[in-house]
Amino acid sequence: MPVLIKDRSMVTPGEAIAEGEYTIGSNVYKKEKQIISQVIGLVTIKDNHISVVSLKGKYFPRVGDLVIGKVTDVSLSSWVVDIESPYPGIIRSSSSLDRRFDPVRDQTRKIFDVGDIVVAKIFSFDRTRDPQLTLRNDNRSQSGPYLGKLTGGRVIKVSPSKIPRLIGRRGSMISTIKQYTNCRMIVGQNGCVWFKGNNFEDEFLVLQAIEKIDREAHTSGLTDRVKEFLEDKVKDRKPPTQNRKVEKPAEKKPAEEKKA
Repeated sequence: MPVLIKDRSMVTPGEAIAEGEYTIGSNVYKKEKQIISQVIGLVTIKDNHISVVSLKGKYFPRVGDLVIGKVTDVSLSSWVVDIESPYPGIIRSSSSLDRRFDPVRDQTRKIFDVGDIVVAKIFSFDRTRDPQLTLRNDNRSQSGPYLGKLTGGRVIKVSPSKIPRLIGRRGSMISTIKQYTNCRMIVGQNGCVWFKGNNFEDEFLVLQAIEKIDREAHTSGLTDRVKEFLEDKVKDRKPPTQNRKVEKPAEKKPAEEKKA
């Protein structure tokens, strides 16, 4: 049963992956004796099972990219991170601290646990091994972005192809959203956007702005329209109830009894 394409290789629609008696999975079909790919994607061969992971809408890692992901597994010296890609991101203990990792003193689960959201940078990836992520020093750098665990806030996912539109030319779009919402925002090249505000109303406004950009990314003049949208929302929005001062009604003084 000859394999024509190696495991984890990229294929295009109509390309033959293997010949012979294999069980087929997602995004492939049989044509006579051949297993054919239906999509652009990465081949997965396990035992006698062949499938293709579609790359449509998926993030393909690149060295230097900033990514936001969720920790899915923890070992004695590393963490596995879902970065919305066919390839999981790997954070080694040596890339997580500004000092040498001590396996006796340092417990990986106390640094990051399953379910934690982290922002990291890809420093190595060559398809022979999964993307290697780093958190080193940049969280203290004056010029670099924050890297590390993200607490609180919300994460929304958009198509990675629309991230440049969300950021805008020289950061114009993201700066506009921050200006009108007073929210902290971190945009990952993998399509994950984290944001955190002082209240629900500010965070909801960020969500609305991102959804508008996602819908209208193919149109021109989008930055101006988003600015007008935010201006109208901020102008019409009432201040949050918890921030309002509620004055107590003045107590009425009892009427003086008339002298007989």
